[in-house]
Amino acid sequence: MRRLARLWPLLLLLAVLTVAWALGVRSYLSWAALAREQSALHALVAAHPWRSAAAYVALYAVAVGVSLPGGVVLTVAGGLLFGAALGAALAVLGASLGAVLLFLAARHALAGFLAARAAPLLARIGPGLQRDGFSYLLALRLLPVFPFWLVNLAPALLGMRLAPYAAATALGVIPATVVFAGLGAGVGGVLAAGGRPNVSLILAPHVLLPLLGLAALSLAPVLWRRGRRG
Repeated sequence: MRRLARLWPLLLLLAVLTVAWALGVRSYLSWAALAREQSALHALVAAHPWRSAAAYVALYAVAVGVSLPGGVVLTVAGGLLFGAALGAALAVLGASLGAVLLFLAARHALAGFLAARAAPLLARIGPGLQRDGFSYLLALRLLPVFPFWLVNLAPALLGMRLAPYAAATALGVIPATVVFAGLGAGVGGVLAAGGRPNVSLILAPHVLLPLLGLAALSLAPVLWRRGRRG
């Protein structure tokens, strides 16, 4: 019973994910669905701007919390419906809340189990993670090449504290989110014509190289401390 009490947050997220897949929610997080529904969504946002914004943040948080694919579609939709600046801000908020939700669920359910079975490993990496976890996580968030769900889970299971995790997540997702929300702000005509946004833009040199530079800069404190110790 005690083990079940520990696992319930993770089991709840898994149940939500299972229901979402069974209801075909994945099909709604697609370019075809966004193109089909954009007129109705624009009308809804115009009629209920604050409620629509809150619902968007909640949907984004749940999608991230249960690790549903479709984050890029949601971010582009934010730019399409709310404009580049507000859409990016709402997407960052939703992504951060969802990541924190998954972090807390995983830590509550599994941290004790792992601590009991991986004590030597955690004792070895724990001090470094406590000291430099923010820098490492920020670098991982800035590079759009690692699965978001994995970067959400690993810090929780390795004992990272919530405050630096939340701060690194919020800061780290901003650059890519701004790119995709900006793309969404001008993509209505492309979707209406049956096209798809060019999301590979994030890998273009003029976008990727600054992200690599920011990731390297976020690791500068770690390298500086190691240099001093050396």
